[in-house]
Amino acid sequence: MAKEIAGQLKLQIKGGAANPSPPVGPALGSKGINIMEFCKQFNARTQDKAGKVLPVVITYYADKSFDFIVKNPPVAIQLLEAAKLKSGSAEPNRKKVSEITREQVKAIAEDKMNDLNCFTVESAMKMVAGTARSMGITVKGDFPVK
Repeated sequence: MAKEIAGQLKLQIKGGAANPSPPVGPALGSKGINIMEFCKQFNARTQDKAGKVLPVVITYYADKSFDFIVKNPPVAIQLLEAAKLKSGSAEPNRKKVSEITREQVKAIAEDKMNDLNCFTVESAMKMVAGTARSMGITVKGDFPVK
């Protein structure tokens, strides 16, 4: 028999670094989820991605049990790593802070493909390039036009 879903919760936590302090503890505690059990399971699953910000979707049930899905790091974080920056531009339309190549955009798009709502790598690359543009990062190279 299937469990009754009580709700879902979305958080962004650094890999291998979940602990009961805010924001994890209060978010889970208010829903009645066992905080230490979640932290142990999350840290065990993400120890290979230590230090990277990872989105997690937690589904909690009426009997206070839970399941969670760990997704790939956000595109903005991957772009900052590729460009070796700490943050994007405060004025992306006027001040450009870095450049990345078309190959780097393709690598990020392929990595993030299962989390995006697109069917082809080319459309995923356009989404990643748009995020880069809004951060003040220019993409070197031309995109093929269909």
